[in-house]
Amino acid sequence: MTPRTLALAACIAGLAGGAFADTHAGKVKVGMITTLSGGGAGLGIDVRDGFMLAAKQAGNDKLEVIIEDDQRKPDIAVQLADKMIQSEKVDVLTGIIWSNLAMAVIPGAVAQGKFYLSPNAGPSALAGRGCSPLYFNVAWQNDNLHEAAGAYANSAGYKNSFILAPNYPAGQDALTGYKSQYEGELSGELLTALGQTDYASEIAQIRASGADSVFFFLPGGMGISFLKQYADSGVDIPVVGPAFSFDQGILQAVGDAALGVVNTSQWSKDLDNPTNTAFVESFQAEYGRLPSLYASQGFDTANLLLSAMDKADISDADAFQAALEEADFASTRGEFKFNTNHHPIQDIYVREVIREGDVYTNKIIGTALEDHGDAHAAECQMQ
Repeated sequence: MTPRTLALAACIAGLAGGAFADTHAGKVKVGMITTLSGGGAGLGIDVRDGFMLAAKQAGNDKLEVIIEDDQRKPDIAVQLADKMIQSEKVDVLTGIIWSNLAMAVIPGAVAQGKFYLSPNAGPSALAGRGCSPLYFNVAWQNDNLHEAAGAYANSAGYKNSFILAPNYPAGQDALTGYKSQYEGELSGELLTALGQTDYASEIAQIRASGADSVFFFLPGGMGISFLKQYADSGVDIPVVGPAFSFDQGILQAVGDAALGVVNTSQWSKDLDNPTNTAFVESFQAEYGRLPSLYASQGFDTANLLLSAMDKADISDADAFQAALEEADFASTRGEFKFNTNHHPIQDIYVREVIREGDVYTNKIIGTALEDHGDAHAAECQMQ
């Protein structure tokens, strides 16, 4: 069974087959374009599974979801978005993981009057002058977790960081975010190839740099490769990074090499609020694994959408936008609110990688930034 037909079959528990007819008056039709194969597939799978869990729990027969695999390719993502808008007649798009794909899809989608709810990618270009009334980010603006890492580096007393990230919009935003908060010097700064798996050259440069700390943003398989190679290299310089490189799926592949590493996140499985406790338990029961921050973001995105559906009809774009802006839903993060550019204002935590039995995971050890918005909101003028 393909991911698309799986999504159609499993969208809402107990939903009658006729709910997926071409005419969906009174319904909200969602097109999810996400990465389900190749490098980074685990991120898209977690976003999909979190979203679909929330949909299943809600049991709202007005919600229809179509899911497609973008294969982490911008041209495929654009083709899928065009098909969903023109042929499938979706009302809302969601799901994109990677910022280069987001930049290829989102401006065109909102220009055609479609709402876009991002469960992950938050490029700076869409948070500032490129913001839109129809675009909402339910995760973070790309800089945020990296800003928190810079703030943590200051508190840890680091004075000379070596920093690296992939050369694409989120990677560029990562280094910008770290530098915006970090008060020390840089011993080196690198933009690596997106999808790179061999980091021998970068690790050699780190070794020779005189750095007292390393900040890196390498999501998915890139982070697994770097951490394993870094541990094997014998370089004994503390590492700090965002949760994307220390997430639940990654940690199991990295193993002991990640133990004790500090990372920053707006979510953690041990956040103490009723919604998060229930989410972690129900996700494990449904899928047989611990949720990741991507799963939590997919879950929150679905519940934001469902909260707006309870208050407004999608055919009234102004009312639906207002309902989304209210963000009247129970988030896995506790309190949730949007800034003026439709990106979250939220706490960002400091976590440490630990082992619980045979499972590698994270625990919160502090808060890096409180009620933190992004630096680009001041440039956003909603039209």
